[in-house]
Amino acid sequence: MHVWHDVAAMRRDLWPHRRAGRAVGLVPTMGALHAGHLSLAARAVEECDIVVASVFVNPLQFAPGEDLASYPRDPEGDAGLLESAGVAGMFAPSPERFTPPGRRTTVHVGGLTAGLEGASRPTHFDGVTTIVSKLLHAAWPDRAYFGEKDYQQLVVVRAMVRDLDMPVEIVGCPVVREPDGLAWSSRNVLLSEGQRVHAVALSAALRAAAESWAGDADAARRSLRSTLAAAPGIRLDYAEVVDPDTLEPLAGTVEGPARALVAAWVGTTRLIDNMPLGPGGAGRRRAGR
Repeated sequence: MHVWHDVAAMRRDLWPHRRAGRAVGLVPTMGALHAGHLSLAARAVEECDIVVASVFVNPLQFAPGEDLASYPRDPEGDAGLLESAGVAGMFAPSPERFTPPGRRTTVHVGGLTAGLEGASRPTHFDGVTTIVSKLLHAAWPDRAYFGEKDYQQLVVVRAMVRDLDMPVEIVGCPVVREPDGLAWSSRNVLLSEGQRVHAVALSAALRAAAESWAGDADAARRSLRSTLAAAPGIRLDYAEVVDPDTLEPLAGTVEGPARALVAAWVGTTRLIDNMPLGPGGAGRRRAGR
């Protein structure tokens, strides 16, 4: 498996594949790979002729005081997992080269980034979209694969690609869960044994909301908030029910699909999760309308 540390080398090695008409897939990650990442790689390998995965802990998406320094890192382990998954190359640039101190350009997606994660982490998505844009321009893939665990991120990246006419298909892949229901996350390794038990409350609350869903967005939101507020070891950040396309909060009776999203602190570790609610279709009714 190739390991690239600079854009020029990766472009040089990928060019013959593009010239031959082979489909290139990209799996952007921040490393510390787990089953969720590997499910993205597996789908990319199935659908593309050659697959590249990026491993880059993006400093631009962390605000001062967030867990950039403690974010899990295992580059050698990541390389082994990616090679075993059939990935052809790993792009692992250094922060100094990929986010140079003199940079002047930021990619901002308006509207979709204001609420949920954006309300709690105001600078987060500018960092995400700036680096994802750089990765897409560096690898120039036909398809790029993102997990639905970071659902708002998926919606934001799709909007960026659409608005900027980037010639890439953004493929969303389902949340992968550990046997107890906890969504796979690189941050799970930071949880103590007791915190791990508490963390399962996030997926349990979402599952209960999905199973009892009767089209009442307000009832689902109240249930999520009250359940997680009462859960031991959980400090709730937000629990919301939104339109899955616009991310606008829903209210009243909902005839079409909805998405429930939660974020909470478990000890010093912040976790997010989400689940779809209801069938496909139209007819949403938004809060305040």
